[in-house]
Amino acid sequence: MSPFKGSQAQKQRMSRMSVFIKGPLEIPSPTETDWPKDDEKDFVFLDIDRELDSLPQPYRMINKVLNQLFDQSWEVIEEREALREIEKNRILPTIYPPVTEIQLNQMPGGMAVSQDYLFIGGAKGFSIYNLENFKRIYVWEKFKVDVVSIWATDLGNEVLIVPVDEMGIVRFFYLYKDSLFLIKAINEMDDVTKQSTCLKMEFSQGGDYAAFLLQGAGEIWLEVYKLPKETWLKEAELPQLGPSQKKKTKQVPMTPDVAALEGVEMGLRRSLSPYAVQELNISFKSDIKFTQPVFIMKIKPPKAIAGTTFKSPLEIFSKIEDYYGLGSGQNHFIKDAQWEQHLEIFYASYKKYLEREGEEEPLSMPTFHFICTNTLATMPMDVRSSSGGAWILGIHWTGNHNFFLYPLNKTLKEKTDCENVWPCAAPIVVSQISSFSSFLALACEDGVLILWDMAQGFLFGVIALPEGCFCQSIHFLKFFLVHEGRNMYPEGSVKSEVMCVVLCTDASLHLVTASGTKGPTSKVLLERSMSHVEEDVCKVAPVPALPGMVLIFSKNHSVSLMDVATAKIICAFAVPVSYPQEMPWAPLFIVSPHHPYFLLYGAHPDDTDATTSTDDYSDSPHSVFYFKFEEYPLLKDLPENCTISQKDLECNQAFSQMLSLEKRCEQFLQKSFQKLSNSQVKGHDHWARLRRHSIFLQKENLKK
Repeated sequence: MSPFKGSQAQKQRMSRMSVFIKGPLEIPSPTETDWPKDDEKDFVFLDIDRELDSLPQPYRMINKVLNQLFDQSWEVIEEREALREIEKNRILPTIYPPVTEIQLNQMPGGMAVSQDYLFIGGAKGFSIYNLENFKRIYVWEKFKVDVVSIWATDLGNEVLIVPVDEMGIVRFFYLYKDSLFLIKAINEMDDVTKQSTCLKMEFSQGGDYAAFLLQGAGEIWLEVYKLPKETWLKEAELPQLGPSQKKKTKQVPMTPDVAALEGVEMGLRRSLSPYAVQELNISFKSDIKFTQPVFIMKIKPPKAIAGTTFKSPLEIFSKIEDYYGLGSGQNHFIKDAQWEQHLEIFYASYKKYLEREGEEEPLSMPTFHFICTNTLATMPMDVRSSSGGAWILGIHWTGNHNFFLYPLNKTLKEKTDCENVWPCAAPIVVSQISSFSSFLALACEDGVLILWDMAQGFLFGVIALPEGCFCQSIHFLKFFLVHEGRNMYPEGSVKSEVMCVVLCTDASLHLVTASGTKGPTSKVLLERSMSHVEEDVCKVAPVPALPGMVLIFSKNHSVSLMDVATAKIICAFAVPVSYPQEMPWAPLFIVSPHHPYFLLYGAHPDDTDATTSTDDYSDSPHSVFYFKFEEYPLLKDLPENCTISQKDLECNQAFSQMLSLEKRCEQFLQKSFQKLSNSQVKGHDHWARLRRHSIFLQKENLKK
């Protein structure tokens, strides 16, 4: 047995040596350059303990698969343990219920608010609610089809209401005190084949102009109207009835049956009988003829760039009047042959990356804004707004690099041309204008955000979003300061200060800030949660009544309030919903620009059966929920005293950038004079001490 053991041990020693030694022992050369490099791959360090335990096939493959399976399982276990630990330490925000609930008999066809009223589109018309007590005060149900969207704007104390029905017809309603008037249907045609459909509309601030995006016969265009609101007010105050119109003013009463179907319940905190019919205080008047809106211009998508017909560059400039349209790319000197040659080279090089042939390109959709400014256009006084500025319509089309500016002092007989063109390096995907038309933000396809100062008419800043982030929506915030731990608005107007929240396509949220002395900077407010994809942000809305606050709507049907100064969630709001979580949520909401509240459409999860009768109010599944910030403990003090005075700004050195240039110069001179005076006083004291010391030394010398 001993010889066997000895031979076995010798074999093991030899095997260990074979792991590190290959071939006969040789004395290496003194330099590394002479070493053979082909033999390096032969020196493989093997595991000595596993050399005798190697398995034959297919057991080695089975062992490898099992080890890989165990490793993957362990990774999943560690990930779940980490998520469980995060959920354990996660602090959930305080959830507040709605204050009031308005129940409806069907899903609303859009919502709009004015200073005092709420307008909800519904079956064959719309309803008007009082925002003080949330009682329905009037219902209009004279359309042939249902209303799908509705807009409203304040014209002083009056309100202009614009509902759009399922056929895309736009109508103007004018609410004056306790009277409702129908002014005009913009695109209603007797011939249905020529009927156009309204896709979107915008009002200018103050209601001087209105623009409508219309589609029909395979085309899309924009129509702009001037609204004679001063004339409407005079006609409503002193109605001039024609000879054939001297009939009694027609009043459309609200029947108890209709009120029961779409009653108002002051639920959750208030109580109101669903069958109670409120006293009617609005009447419809159809015998008064109002002045029609004035058609200004029709704007079509820019033409595709093709070969030129010009014979010389001078001919190109002669066609451009007052440099209108310069920069749009339409007036160039590229021949058809050159254009076709470039297209052939392009398609040959990038054919595999292009879309499949035969597919029709979608219509180019515009995004448009009304801009009131004195620096971008020169207009006569009779076409200026009540604020003294000139109105311009800014447009960009999908897939286009240019932002077009159209002055609104045109008449129907004049040629419609853009006055200015702002080209960008990449196609514009999102644009947004701030309140009072102070700033314009353009987000390009390559993730670059461009800020324009519309008041001064110059480029304010350019910033690139983080890599992989592309803009989905932009929301301007009213500039605020953090004073004594609270977000506060500075008193008076603020210049050269920009704050906006950018929602990206990857559901991340960013805060972009810029000032006149500093370039724009970006700060991540919320990153996409890889572990909770259902919490991705789908909508964002600023809250004007709360400085530095935004509402965040997530895909899991949750609504929360974030403080952008600290990037923390303040609280959340509970809304009953009944939609499957797998379906994308498109929240229907509206944030009041005048008061501290917001409205959100929701539905009760237990009352969504289509067979449920809507005659019983308690079984109605559709509701509009009212959230008033002042009713919640964490938010009740925020809307009050949210303005910092000019005196506090001057006294606080941290807010010196908010002062005017004259005030900052004055403070600088005062500080310089004070420093100079202090230095002179210190110098005088120093010489006095030296003189006293010299006198003392002289006396000592005399004594000696």
